[in-house]
Amino acid sequence: MKILEKYILRENLKPFLVSLVVSTFVMLLDKIIDLLNLIIDKKLEFAVIVKIFGLSLPFMLALTIPMAVLLASIMSFGRLATDSELVAFKSCGINIYKLMKPTVIAALLLSFGMVYFNNYVLPETNHMLKNLMISSRYRRPITEIKPGTFTTMKNQTIYAREIEGDELRGIIIYNREGKKFPQTITAERGKIYLGNGGNSVEIVLYNGEMHSRDEKKNDVYQVRHFTSYTKIIPDLGYQIDKEGSTYRGDRELSSDAMKGLIKEKREEINGLEHTIATINKRISDLESKESRDRKEESKLKKNYNLVSIKKDKIKGLQRNIRQYQVEIHKKYALAFACVIFVLVGAPMGSMTRTSGVGMAFSVSSVVFLIYYGALTLGEELADRGMMSPFLAMWISNFIFTGVGIYLISLSVREMKEINIRGFFRKIGKVLKRK
Repeated sequence: MKILEKYILRENLKPFLVSLVVSTFVMLLDKIIDLLNLIIDKKLEFAVIVKIFGLSLPFMLALTIPMAVLLASIMSFGRLATDSELVAFKSCGINIYKLMKPTVIAALLLSFGMVYFNNYVLPETNHMLKNLMISSRYRRPITEIKPGTFTTMKNQTIYAREIEGDELRGIIIYNREGKKFPQTITAERGKIYLGNGGNSVEIVLYNGEMHSRDEKKNDVYQVRHFTSYTKIIPDLGYQIDKEGSTYRGDRELSSDAMKGLIKEKREEINGLEHTIATINKRISDLESKESRDRKEESKLKKNYNLVSIKKDKIKGLQRNIRQYQVEIHKKYALAFACVIFVLVGAPMGSMTRTSGVGMAFSVSSVVFLIYYGALTLGEELADRGMMSPFLAMWISNFIFTGVGIYLISLSVREMKEINIRGFFRKIGKVLKRK
């Protein structure tokens, strides 16, 4: 039996690795298209580009590993069915349950590994990627200025006739900084640099003039010439520290960290509810009076507004709690999808007799899109409070588990076949008619 288990695992390993590489590569191509403008505009170094894609890989792997398990199960059991090996196993008294056992155990071990990966590796890489993307976007501030257009930075309006490399040509700057009359600065050329950790911009101008009107003597007009002048625009509002932002969103936190935040927010809600109860008591005392003066009416309205503000804050905190709960359940649901996809993929492969990469990839893509679409829909409903976070994230797993068990029972009892090629041909004919 150990020889058979090793054989089944070996049959699954090769398509798993191939499908993992292919599906990850497809997602990388999509990422390249999204980042192409950033790479070209900011002229990122090769090392930075490699780092961006390297830090993007964990997020992709969280999705492509379960998909690769599904594809490997369909391909391996499809090949066994196509080569009549399943019939041979059945004649020897070996049913699909025994054949699936080593694959299910391997998928279960992989799921536990994915739990660790989703909880500790993925949040860190997501956080590092976010900081790298922020620093990359502000790396070359010259790209924020488009030739032939006016660009406003705080109280400065900048115009450049053309841009050559990292240099501006034909520059005009309108400075409205605390002046009754705007100061106009012109220059033949100039360069822009980030300063103060990205919170300010330094514009170094060459061969230009400063035109200004005297604030006290309106009829006095001054023109000053310069060969070099540095203009600083401070406090732009997007400070970038070398260490990066310390703020972490829900996808940059482990389950334990999010549970801690949930506890803090629930304590804050309890405090707010206690405050609301105190305010409601004051409102009740004021309302119980038969006649109220203006001062008391004003106090009553103020207390009503306070209750409304506190309730809005509670709603916001509850929304944050739901988002954290959704992300916690999502980490585990996606991890254990590996086991569920074995339950679905193995009988589907044996019944469809799908051993080719193209057909197996098509079938697994449809199944995974349905699964992930349901997961995304559940996430949206849970965030809005229309469904519990647990049910929203696990309902897809429950449904697909039921489908897998049903398909396994069909393959054992009836050995029913599904003509998947005929199914896709019918879909193609329907689409052609439209």
